[in-house]
Amino acid sequence: MSLLARPLRAAVCLVAALSGCLAAGPASADAPSCHPSGRTLRYVVAFDRGTSEDSAHDQVEAACGHSSGYYPQIAVGVVTSDDPDFGSHFGLDRAFSAQGTRLATQRASGETVPPQPARAELHLSDPAQVSTADLSGEQWDMKLVGAPSAHQVSEGSRDVVVGVLDSGVDPRHPDLAAAMDPADSAGCLTGVADPRPEAWQPTTSVHGTHVAGIIAAADDGKGVTGVAPGVRIASVKVIDDRGYADPEAAVCGLMWSAAHHLPVTNSSWFVNPWSLSCVRGDDRGVVHEVLARAVEYATSAGTLNVAAATNEAVDLTPSAHSGVRTAGAAKCEALPAGLRDVVAVSAVGADRVKAGYSSYGLGVVDVTAPGGEAGRCVVSTVPGGYAPLCGTSMAAPHVAGVLALLKSAHPGMSAADLRHALHTRATPMPCPDDYDLTGDGTQDAYCAGYDSYNGFYGHGLVDALAAVTPPEAGPPNPAR
Repeated sequence: MSLLARPLRAAVCLVAALSGCLAAGPASADAPSCHPSGRTLRYVVAFDRGTSEDSAHDQVEAACGHSSGYYPQIAVGVVTSDDPDFGSHFGLDRAFSAQGTRLATQRASGETVPPQPARAELHLSDPAQVSTADLSGEQWDMKLVGAPSAHQVSEGSRDVVVGVLDSGVDPRHPDLAAAMDPADSAGCLTGVADPRPEAWQPTTSVHGTHVAGIIAAADDGKGVTGVAPGVRIASVKVIDDRGYADPEAAVCGLMWSAAHHLPVTNSSWFVNPWSLSCVRGDDRGVVHEVLARAVEYATSAGTLNVAAATNEAVDLTPSAHSGVRTAGAAKCEALPAGLRDVVAVSAVGADRVKAGYSSYGLGVVDVTAPGGEAGRCVVSTVPGGYAPLCGTSMAAPHVAGVLALLKSAHPGMSAADLRHALHTRATPMPCPDDYDLTGDGTQDAYCAGYDSYNGFYGHGLVDALAAVTPPEAGPPNPAR
């Protein structure tokens, strides 16, 4: 599963770097003979930077594939092929199919491939049926990040649109309807953007709607209130009905966001198809490569991506050896959270201590935010009403909301400016003296770093009030 709300299947850490340069063309100079199998698989393909669309098309056709989309800015394509040897023809260091990998894993384990689930047990909200009770008293998370005090200064600008890269957002929920921006919304499940409403609305998952509420639920005295209730939301659907976020969907979501000049995006998911937190070897390099290119391009275009650190309590410190790995295992990397230009977010509970499930890592985690623990999760919007969920999925959108407030207050800030301001205005949180959550006398994780920057909390707990207050002015009087 790709969603990072608890409880969920194991998150994934993907191995990082490609070794050397990508090959310039198909593995063989001779055109291979194609052998259609009748089952069409989708691939994400990394070409040499600067490859023209025509050249990319020719290379794909020569390897028995068909181009369905191409992003020339980053030289990444989306390809379909019914030839099971397409990957070998094109080069396994350049082409990857999440569908094919899942299928091979299922066959190797003897599992029966499950049918595609029915697309609709989930119904969009009927505004007349959604409770109007004020749930602000349950929003401990908003108090923790100073959102109520921040709202006395600013609730954000409608000129700021936050991209929710997720499972779809319910546009009919009364706490989100006024914030929705259909013109900047799209479905990306095929790797190619589809702006039709049915492509970006939720079908089987409440996850994206819950994330959206944390960012921008209306401040109307009913239901819940988001960190930045004055900004708008674009639904960019990258998670399918089985809970998978395939790399081509992730690339599409990032490139769509950049093209539509969304200043902030939220990614509360990890790239599939692997189900283990850590994998060996460097055969996953192509996935890292295409996502790194997309993130780098989006950042240069002014889009700052926020991502959840995952829920596996894994040490993501580069080259560190966490307890879940065996001797000789490669390092762990959560994608997209582990990429250099992404704001990676860990989760804390109401006690301001790293949640037991939250992954961590010095040099990876930028900041922390409320994700909750069992019995005290984060309440937010879901189709038809409200519900509590826990996870780094819930922590990340608090950060996206704070960044939206910053962008509202400082429209000229670049992605780099926003990131720096987020870091400097966070409340530093030192490593805990004791991290024995179970009380068995053994530390459950080890926090490396300093009071002002460490692997559990990064630069600290995000602060919504600091985001809307000029640094030289000091915080406003909350009584005003």
